[in-house]
Amino acid sequence: MADSITELYSGKAAAGFMSASLLSGETLAKGNLTVLPNVAYKVNLNNFNLAAAAVADATCDFTTAGDITYVEKALAPKRLQVNKALCKNDWLKTWAGANMRAGLDGTLQTDFATYLISYAGSLVGQQVESSIWSGAAGNSGQFDGFQALLAADATVVDVTATTLSAANIIAQIGAVRDAIPNAVYGQDDLAIYVGTAAFKFYVSAQAALGYLNQYHAGVTESNFEGIPIKWAPGMGANKMVAGRKSNMFFATDLEGDMTEVKLLDQTLVDGSDNVNLVMRFNAGVGYSTGADMVLYS
Repeated sequence: MADSITELYSGKAAAGFMSASLLSGETLAKGNLTVLPNVAYKVNLNNFNLAAAAVADATCDFTTAGDITYVEKALAPKRLQVNKALCKNDWLKTWAGANMRAGLDGTLQTDFATYLISYAGSLVGQQVESSIWSGAAGNSGQFDGFQALLAADATVVDVTATTLSAANIIAQIGAVRDAIPNAVYGQDDLAIYVGTAAFKFYVSAQAALGYLNQYHAGVTESNFEGIPIKWAPGMGANKMVAGRKSNMFFATDLEGDMTEVKLLDQTLVDGSDNVNLVMRFNAGVGYSTGADMVLYS
């Protein structure tokens, strides 16, 4: 009887593959967020603040001054999955078909199995990238992204958006810069995150202004007056976000029992030519201090 390949990865065995998948999007691949890797249910993001009044004139007595503000916010990643049945017969004419047969004695080649899992992993990375910025938990396969979270938070600094173009992108990024709180401005991990269209507009504007006298030749530097500009492909049009990496989090469970990557050949199970692809994981984003964030929307 022909071999029936069943690839099973759960818990720690799935960690390496899921890590590569989840972190393959631009935002996470470039390390633009703080990653919390082993969050099975939820994690508390702590916001501790001591008022400036704590610094006072010296006295002989112990005189307390300055209020402490401590707030905990829960970041609970959403459970997500990929369930897909693929018919081996549909792939017989592909590059894998030469070494694969359909029917009760059908086989599933190891290299083809690896390809299917890798392909699904790249899709997961793309969808996670989109959710990080423009996701909505009410939509299947998505979690609330930064746009939704920041828009619902009254403590976030808001900047009214306009339709972006190469002609106004510099002025509009300038408006975001002006809105960054003084305590945040100049921090090493501060960045302005922009979507694909806005990033193109900024590069075009730099070229038109003759960046380093190169104009449209060469690659321009992605920063605005010393503040890094981070490309966020998942962000919506006419949106920008400014914040510190240390205040922006991506949480997932890479080693929990519920993290799974499976490719199950059904030929010897129910006599079909189907292969079931199964992936289960969790993911979500959050921030601790809304007052340190700027949303251009």
